[in-house]
Amino acid sequence: MLGPVGCGLCGVDSIAAALPPVVQVTSGLRLTPGDVGAAMAALAQGQLRWRETPAIHAAGLWTPAGALVREDVGRHNALDKLAGAVARSVPAPDPGMAAVVMTSRLSVDLVQKTARLGAPVLIGAGVPTGLAIAWADAAGITLIGRARGDGFDLFTHPQRIEG
Repeated sequence: MLGPVGCGLCGVDSIAAALPPVVQVTSGLRLTPGDVGAAMAALAQGQLRWRETPAIHAAGLWTPAGALVREDVGRHNALDKLAGAVARSVPAPDPGMAAVVMTSRLSVDLVQKTARLGAPVLIGAGVPTGLAIAWADAAGITLIGRARGDGFDLFTHPQRIEG
């Protein structure tokens, strides 16, 4: 069985297959604490379906110019839709100079997808799992959780956040 979208476990027949080699992300991107809040605000502004039914997740690719946002009932699918939208965009945004922003908690599969996209920062409204923190650290991704208003928790690679 093939599982091309979703959490990454559909169609996987072993733990080894669910935990592929870590994709390394390198980038000179640096954000301010205000940028983290701006990214979350841009994500909320792009959540058009959420206004109709709050039972939906969103994923965005944020730069200071704005956010490309996709929504789905599943957080994994929202990020898959975002990756597809990035690939189809003309001109294509550079994920290496952007942050992935999520409305959800942050699990290892979201970190893996962010790394494959090439984004150096993953920001979420919820908290990351322990495995997500370990993978983000190994991949070189700055992982930020509980991003709400002006506050957030920084879990890995703090060098990308200024001041």
